[in-house]
Amino acid sequence: MNENCSQLLDIIDQTGFAMDDVLLFLDTHPCDQAALAYYQSVAGMRKQAMDAYQSNCGPLTADGVNAAGGYWMWVQGPWPWEGGR
Repeated sequence: MNENCSQLLDIIDQTGFAMDDVLLFLDTHPCDQAALAYYQSVAGMRKQAMDAYQSNCGPLTADGVNAAGGYWMWVQGPWPWEGGR
């Protein structure tokens, strides 16, 4: 996996954790405007990182796979045990 893909995965992991954390806070503080704004910000960063990863490194989830040309694209590239994703 190239360094850019690794950095994008780190961003995806970190922003996903931040989203989970702020969602727990929002369960008990649903009207906290700062927390809501933070959630929107982090969700946007995560979406950008996921889009960039899928464009440059390959699919992250099954819905990121396309079957263009009659070929299931998921299996292209190295497998995780081969140093891939």
